[in-house]
Amino acid sequence: MNNTNENTIERCRILGVLDDGIASLGRTALAHLQQAQLVIGGLRTLQLFAPQIHPSAQQRDLTGALSKVPEWVRAAQGAGQRVVVLATGDPLCHGIAAYLASRLCIEALEVLPNVSTLQLACARLGLPWHDMKFSSVHSRDAGDWVEGAGPSHGLYALMRDIRHHDRLAVLTSPDNTPDRIARMLVMEGLADDFEMAVAERLCQPGERIVSGIGIHAAAHMPFADPNVVLLWRTRLRTQQVLFGLPDASFEQRHPEKGLITKNEVRAVSLARMQLRPDSVVWDIGAGSGSVGLEAARLCRQGHVYAIEKNVDDSGIVARNRQAMGISNHTLVHGKAPDGLAAWADPDAVFIGGSGGELAELIALILTRLKPGGWLVMNFVTIENLGAAVETLKTLGASWDVLQLQASRSKPILHMHRMAAENPVWIVCAQAGVQHG
Repeated sequence: MNNTNENTIERCRILGVLDDGIASLGRTALAHLQQAQLVIGGLRTLQLFAPQIHPSAQQRDLTGALSKVPEWVRAAQGAGQRVVVLATGDPLCHGIAAYLASRLCIEALEVLPNVSTLQLACARLGLPWHDMKFSSVHSRDAGDWVEGAGPSHGLYALMRDIRHHDRLAVLTSPDNTPDRIARMLVMEGLADDFEMAVAERLCQPGERIVSGIGIHAAAHMPFADPNVVLLWRTRLRTQQVLFGLPDASFEQRHPEKGLITKNEVRAVSLARMQLRPDSVVWDIGAGSGSVGLEAARLCRQGHVYAIEKNVDDSGIVARNRQAMGISNHTLVHGKAPDGLAAWADPDAVFIGGSGGELAELIALILTRLKPGGWLVMNFVTIENLGAAVETLKTLGASWDVLQLQASRSKPILHMHRMAAENPVWIVCAQAGVQHG
């Protein structure tokens, strides 16, 4: 048997607490708190439980210092001290327990959970929570939501959850407030699809439950902190087609032709991009946005970055995104490669238009692609095809070319004929060994 110091170390107890103070603690949890030599928690929580903390115990405020907590615990345990961390509700539900477990030996921790404040809010309203999506916006203040915001925004994960769930319970923060969440729903065109309830100051004397709030009204209402938001969909959500959308699904610029990657070519191009649910995708020369927007539907846990130089087409992409209810898509009006340095490294890149910077773009993309990532390009001219292949050869990339030509049936009198679409070359490449 391995008798190491880890086997005899005093475990750090992570206690779930509520704002009614000592009443929220069981006998075991209270004993751990009273016997602790180091107590870690937010300032408000430390003040709430001050009467139960031994006068000789050291106290540390973790507000703004979360990254230091593992080392505080490790040092105290090394000195043989009894450590308690105070966490609101259930420490394993968007709480500190998972964070500490990922940074400390799991045997060094013991979690004594309480009822989550999300559960409490549901109980106050009599709402079953077993099929609710629990979410949290306990993140840095990134300001109000901006259409097309990327994964770094503090509300991004919540927006993704809202798109895919009908009922949600949300842990808010002093910055990411209920009214800010409501304004995000208004901006994304979802204000008429949801109602909101807010549970303020749960387990405190000033507790208040405000239910059945319209989103437009909530966008301008102040709420007492701390609070929990409940959202439920009031308009039926239809299941979306994920792949193979008809061309007519997208607004296009007319009367000019060639401003959309046609259905057949789009399907093959997306297949060659080898997308996963969490893929990061670049769509360069977005046109009407068809490839990038269909990729965003396929990559629900990922993100699509799109760029389009034509101002009218850029507006069309934005309207298509709004009409299709897509939020994991960032659109830039500009000419690649400008702005690409700020984008996350891609798993797949689609080039539908290069604006004359093809060789430079290919070289840049092959250096930014994640291992195993694919670059897929569509060409209708021999010159651009030749330029792409020569560039790939020069860079030592692995590549192949597919010529695709589809014909569609068209009525002619009381019969039908086959009308050919323009042939398209699909060039697929990876960084690696040159094509033989």
